[in-house]
Amino acid sequence: MTDHAAPTPWWHPTRHADRRPVLLARNRIQAALRRWFDAQGFTEVDPAALQVSPGNEAHLHAFTTDALGHDGAARRMHLHTSPEFAMKKLLAAGETRIAAFAHVWRNRERGALHSPEFTMLEWYRTGEDYAVLMDDTAAFLRLAADTAGAALLRYRDRTCDPHAPYERLSVAEAFSRHAGIDLLATIHADGTPDRTALAAQMAGQGMAVSEDDTWSDLLSKVLVTRIEPHLGLGRITVLDRYPAAEAALARACADDPREAERFEVYACGVELANGFGELTNPAEQRRRFQIEMDEKERIYGERYPIDEDFLAALAHMPPASGIALGFDRLVMLATGAPRIDDVLWAPVAD
Repeated sequence: MTDHAAPTPWWHPTRHADRRPVLLARNRIQAALRRWFDAQGFTEVDPAALQVSPGNEAHLHAFTTDALGHDGAARRMHLHTSPEFAMKKLLAAGETRIAAFAHVWRNRERGALHSPEFTMLEWYRTGEDYAVLMDDTAAFLRLAADTAGAALLRYRDRTCDPHAPYERLSVAEAFSRHAGIDLLATIHADGTPDRTALAAQMAGQGMAVSEDDTWSDLLSKVLVTRIEPHLGLGRITVLDRYPAAEAALARACADDPREAERFEVYACGVELANGFGELTNPAEQRRRFQIEMDEKERIYGERYPIDEDFLAALAHMPPASGIALGFDRLVMLATGAPRIDDVLWAPVAD
């Protein structure tokens, strides 16, 4: 039998010495972003991580615990998957520009780009178009690269010039360009997706379709296999106007209810940020949450509660745009680190 030496733990002095330059770069990038927010008139906030609802997206999985009262009675609580609900409550309270470097937790996620606990940079602007957030994010990518002393952002063998003008294209345009699929033809006028129509187009492009694939599953397959490998190569890509059925927290586009004011930002083929023109209709938000939780229960046999306090606050929230950016991933690309654990001061144990 061959003995295999155990990997050197992250806290070992020799390994820490190798990691420390990247970790110090992380600190400099965070400090630079904080200065940017301060100059733009943002207030940094610190939302509590323990929440009644961790978020109501079908494919996000939370860490759950019981909070015990003085009488020993247990109340089910969750570590948030995003600080979104708490931050929107602050907008309802009267804040206008807020930002947070929030630790968030997502179960069932571990890999080169995923950690069960990571830092999400989330910020909101009231009364401003969601396209402003695209410019914000592009500015952050430039600032991170410059702070780290990098001419290019890097992930494995892919590079991206953050100083080049970013590419902005709709999901429908991306499907047409990279997959030969007319995506909007698979969505009814009221925004309801047509699985049969999408499956037929995918089959025509030689893509495998399973009987139990939903429209959302099929959309994801095309995105992962045909679209994402082309995004953020050489320059930043903003993938805009997601189908309304894939944007539970975003308002519909004014010119086409089949699409929503949701976008994602890519660099080096890596998804970095997810932004919205925020939905502020509590009745419509409740309906969408219920659809998401019904789907979660169908697939995973569980559902999370709806935060009634959040829906009550939503009725008072002004028009706003908001975005969440994976801060650790940004540091990875600015420093060329191959794994997310390389840019975490104290990674979660394997």
